[in-house]
Amino acid sequence: MSVTITDRRPSNGSVRRWLHRDARADLVASLVVFLVALPLSIGIAAASNAPTTAGLIAAIVGGIAAGSLGGSPLTVSGPAAGLTVVVAGLIDQFGFAVTCAITAGAGVLQVILGLSRIARVALAISPAVLHAMLAGIGITIVLSQLHVLLGGAPGADAVSNLRRLPHQLAEGELGAVAAGTIMIAILLVWRRLPSRFAVVPGPLIAIVGVTALSVFLELDVARVDVPGSLLSSVVLPQLPQGKWGAMAIGVVTLAIIGSVESLLSSLASDRLAADGRRSSLDRELIGQGVANTASGLLGGLPITGVIVRSSTNIAAGARTRMSTILHGFWVLLSALALVSVIELVPMAALAGLLIVMGVGLVKGADLRQAQRHGELVVYLSAAAGVLVLNPLEGVLIGVSLAGLLVVGRALRAQIVVESSPTRGHDHWTVTLTGILSFASIPKLARLLDKVPSGTTTVVTVDLAHLDHAAFDHLDNWRTQHEAAGGTVTIDEISPAGFSVGGPERRGEPHTPRHIAPWNSWQSEDNHGKHVADQLLRRRPEFAPIAPLLNGLHEYQSRTVPLLQPVMTNLAGVQRPTTLFFTCADSRIVPNVITSSGPGDLFTVRNVGNLVARDDSVLAAIEYAIEVLNVGSIVVCGHSDCGGMRALLQGPARSDGAVSRWLGEGEDSLVAWRAGHPLVRGGVADCDTLAMVNVATQLDRIEAFPVVRDAITADRLHLTGLFYNVGDSSISLLDRIGMRFHEPNADWPADRKVLP
Repeated sequence: MSVTITDRRPSNGSVRRWLHRDARADLVASLVVFLVALPLSIGIAAASNAPTTAGLIAAIVGGIAAGSLGGSPLTVSGPAAGLTVVVAGLIDQFGFAVTCAITAGAGVLQVILGLSRIARVALAISPAVLHAMLAGIGITIVLSQLHVLLGGAPGADAVSNLRRLPHQLAEGELGAVAAGTIMIAILLVWRRLPSRFAVVPGPLIAIVGVTALSVFLELDVARVDVPGSLLSSVVLPQLPQGKWGAMAIGVVTLAIIGSVESLLSSLASDRLAADGRRSSLDRELIGQGVANTASGLLGGLPITGVIVRSSTNIAAGARTRMSTILHGFWVLLSALALVSVIELVPMAALAGLLIVMGVGLVKGADLRQAQRHGELVVYLSAAAGVLVLNPLEGVLIGVSLAGLLVVGRALRAQIVVESSPTRGHDHWTVTLTGILSFASIPKLARLLDKVPSGTTTVVTVDLAHLDHAAFDHLDNWRTQHEAAGGTVTIDEISPAGFSVGGPERRGEPHTPRHIAPWNSWQSEDNHGKHVADQLLRRRPEFAPIAPLLNGLHEYQSRTVPLLQPVMTNLAGVQRPTTLFFTCADSRIVPNVITSSGPGDLFTVRNVGNLVARDDSVLAAIEYAIEVLNVGSIVVCGHSDCGGMRALLQGPARSDGAVSRWLGEGEDSLVAWRAGHPLVRGGVADCDTLAMVNVATQLDRIEAFPVVRDAITADRLHLTGLFYNVGDSSISLLDRIGMRFHEPNADWPADRKVLP
């Protein structure tokens, strides 16, 4: 679903515009969110062992304050299930009045964090840790609310609730069990109804239905207790008598968990809105901080951005932050006018609602994702920490383990030592990939001991980093192996610095071998010529093809495993999209210039990228258009072209093959001398002639009937390119304006011209 989000709060100058454009959508969305938020706020207050009014106050303040000041216009804030365990623990330790002070303190800390502009730091926490925290909280909620559903009272922590559950099952009250079970059944069924029923929120239907049924049947169950009116039941914050350290921990815990949950809700809202808008995370943190400070001072629960309400808001068509603000006002009106109705709600029904919410926090997809990324131990440890200890300590356990995993991966190298299957047991290969550090030396030493003395060994170094200790160990091993009569050749794939005596070369630009010239990696320094070395010792006459042999070995050993899946699909048929004419110059590599691969380009190369009037060229054009169905033809010239220079100067031999061939370029030379529009000052004659030659060869291609027919049928486009060898830049030819320019999204490179 895609909606248009505007960040407008109606002011004197914008009220009329909001009323005209956004008011209707925001009003409808605010009512839908209100219907979802009301039962959830009451249920979360009950699960936190807080007064019912505390949940309502938090929903009101979250809607109005966070909605007005936050940086995520469509994120709806209020009391969140993810904080119930923390809040319940604080209330049990300090009482609710001090917990209100802790909430206000956490809000102040959030404002400071937001002003410090470090909101994105919270996003560095591994998703496995955050998902585990929510899962642990969800399980804790379920274990506690099962006792309420059975007519009892929850214990202080998840462990005690689990231990007491068998006893509670034996003493379950029939009325409470019925109310809670019906509540869960309605919620589960409502989720599976057709989408037209989603207009009315399932939690509201369930609460109203179960409450009405419990009143009609006169069930003897515990119900929501609202002592007096909303205003008379407000509990003002108090400072503790001692325990300042524990209070500080509570402030930090609420601030961190609330901030992370709010920021993640903001990012999720951005994705759901799908209009490219990005929330201001620092501003969102400030808005959440102000709301928590106000909620704490007014006797409310802690507030976070809540994805359930936010997604409901977006799905209901909200356009601006006024939807969030209005939902807060609707909660306020209901709290003032519907207290007697709220007191009819069975506690077991709220417990059923919270059990469904708690189960929803435990997602199998999160568990599978953690396993897929190798973070299952992080997920399980963090979840266990939340269950046994508390959410903050569980998160700290998860973050610590995630950090250790990162360090372990960073210090881990892949080391493979094996005899060569093609050369016998006197030839060995040692392959080093990843990061080789001091931590890998024991493994490295154990594997190098497998290499027999006196053998010929190739050490392939493909490392992102080689530290000093690992370098020393490798260097000492090489010295000892060679002293015992063996040979060691270092084949350095990456710029780890081994070949120049240590890791000092680290940080230099490195060109991958598959696009690097032979002489850049087959030099004495890089030792990338071990294949030819073996041959040349026996057959010196093969020296001219030594670079080729090394290149073939590199391709066979490293490129084939990567390329084979692609080539398997292309084995039976080729489907190129472009016929590519370019020069035979060794510096021009069409697939590199165009970032293409096998099967993309049908290429014709010759001196000067000339479209000769002979069957070799026409055959290629006809085959490309009529058999391969290419959609474009490209002519690519380049700077410092030897063919163009010879065309300017005249060939050394007028009767040679070069002279006869360059005769095909006379049209370009005539156009250049006549002052073709592409001839401009400040550019070498050779290069301007190469540019003119591109345009001329395109005109010649266009004259072929098979090409004209394809262009007329809008099946073919002609494109001219010019490659500057000196700076590796590529330019496109505008055949209407007759100029070359940089490729960009504003210019259609396939523009065609017909006379």
